[in-house]
Amino acid sequence: MTLLDKDGVHVVADGDVATVTLANPAKRNAQTPAMWRALAEAGRVLPGGVRVVVLRGEGKSFSAGLDRRAFEPDGIDGELSFLKLAQSSDEVLDSAITEFQGAFTWWRRPDLISIAAVQGHAIGAGFQLALACDLRVCADDAEFAMRETSLGLVPDLAGTHPLVNLVGYARALEICATGRSVHAEEADRLGLANLVVPPGELEAAVSDLSAALLAAPRDAVVETKALLAGASSRTYDEQRAAERGAQARRLRDLAGLGD
Repeated sequence: MTLLDKDGVHVVADGDVATVTLANPAKRNAQTPAMWRALAEAGRVLPGGVRVVVLRGEGKSFSAGLDRRAFEPDGIDGELSFLKLAQSSDEVLDSAITEFQGAFTWWRRPDLISIAAVQGHAIGAGFQLALACDLRVCADDAEFAMRETSLGLVPDLAGTHPLVNLVGYARALEICATGRSVHAEEADRLGLANLVVPPGELEAAVSDLSAALLAAPRDAVVETKALLAGASSRTYDEQRAAERGAQARRLRDLAGLGD
């Protein structure tokens, strides 16, 4: 079932699994504000029964990053140039960036598990979009890079938090400050990739992972995800208490005593 098809974003749902495709392969799925609005909308149109969301890019690249026309004086057709946006008030500029971030912030919703299927380039905003997902399955030709600093910018699309959590502060700083490429083999070693496979096996690997994630009861997966997502912000004793509360809810549910 097709849920959305606009501005380079195609969304379909098939039972428990939804697939979000970046569908502008001629430009290596370069991102625009219109695409970001469509990606934010994708999160709103998902049926309640969806448990796994797969994010993929059509063509040879996952996403080569922001469409550079955004920095030209005339900008992208129908969009305000970033150079003109920079002349806005603090409030307007903050509101615009907040809207852009909306495309990157729903992928870790507690009721879903999201998987980025990454092949080819995942540069800048493409890297941050892959980081927005819970899990990353990569083809062995995948190449990540955070090129914002080389342009005089910072990564501002919600990618810095998951990057530090995955690879640690020192490695995240080195990757972002140098803008160097992180290829699939290193991404696997650093923990950026959950799995690396040949390009021809990427679709099957994502399908197998989706099936494995769907094997357990939904409520148990939701509770487990919440426990793990909050673990780094809790003390050891707070985490133990959170585990007890979650397990009590699960036991009561299994005993037919839930709400």
